[in-house]
Amino acid sequence: MVKYSRRNPNPCFSRMPTPHTELFNDLLKLAVDSGASDIVIKAGKPGYVRLSGRLKPVDMDPITDAEAEAFVNEHVPKVFSQLWIDYGQVDFAYYSAEAGRFRVNAFHQRGQVSLVFRHIKSSAPTFEQLQLDPEPILRLAKAKDGILLVCGATGSGKSSTMAAMLNWINQNLDRHIITLEDPIEFTFQDDKSVFQQREIGLDVPNFELAIKAVLRQNPDIILIGEMRDRETFETAISAAETGHLVLSTMHAGTVSQALTRLFEFFPPEQQLLARRQIASSLRGFICQKLLPALEGGGRVPANEILAADSTVRNLILEGQNEKIQGLLDTGADTGTFSFNRDLYRLIKAGKISKADGLRFSPNPQALEMNLKGIFMKT
Repeated sequence: MVKYSRRNPNPCFSRMPTPHTELFNDLLKLAVDSGASDIVIKAGKPGYVRLSGRLKPVDMDPITDAEAEAFVNEHVPKVFSQLWIDYGQVDFAYYSAEAGRFRVNAFHQRGQVSLVFRHIKSSAPTFEQLQLDPEPILRLAKAKDGILLVCGATGSGKSSTMAAMLNWINQNLDRHIITLEDPIEFTFQDDKSVFQQREIGLDVPNFELAIKAVLRQNPDIILIGEMRDRETFETAISAAETGHLVLSTMHAGTVSQALTRLFEFFPPEQQLLARRQIASSLRGFICQKLLPALEGGGRVPANEILAADSTVRNLILEGQNEKIQGLLDTGADTGTFSFNRDLYRLIKAGKISKADGLRFSPNPQALEMNLKGIFMKT
């Protein structure tokens, strides 16, 4: 359990925060100081923080529904207030001077207000800080065009991995980068690249207007916060076909699941068109899971990466997506490898336990064979 204590108000503030804002600011600061990634609020319960993937209660008085609702009503941007009234759920950004920036999702459950805060670090991470091998990722990120998707479950580090890619590009390549985010997560200071970061609701009224305008803004790289629907994907295809690199995230656990989701954007009668468009525009997938570290606490990323070379494109065109798994299992030299390959590497390097590797593996029987020295032939 994480210990909570209320601070004395700072007499130097000319404008004192309201009691409910002060309550939340104290909780957010405690969470950040403890290394939490997320804070979960449910009316009638104490706050909960997620530490190294595990949810832990905070030793504090329960937060009331009135306190939670007052916080949302005070801090939701005016442009989103009608959404909150009409639909009972809303996403927005929140900044605390002492705790930093947060992505907030407020919603109703059983007639009461709940919130989830995701801490957003002020500066983009490096590959080294994320314990990621940059080589296979940069093979994809250095491309001049195509669609590159970073995939994983909620809380798997998708946004951090994408930010590390952009951080490297910013330090090494001259690119005009436009991001469309809801809300902005990591902020970037121009180095060799020039960033235009547009927040939905603040810089542009809605995502539809932003996505329609982006190709007229002369980008080299377009970051779309999430590949959410067919319209977004078709705009990404148009951008890729006209010489732009498009980066985005998708909720999918594996390369196979990510490919399936892309095809689900298209109705059955357009699957042939879908194969052609995906095969021509796809640059690759980076799928990610976070596993408990064997030593020192924290979590370690495991990846499954597919580089869309001519072999992959032909398989997609021919509708033989099921054969792509074989390439993942045997193609490490080309920058393509499966989760099991990476889990095997992490276990052998002593970074994760065998038990956790098997638990997170999409095919634990095959991983068990790998650990005994039995692999598929290339």
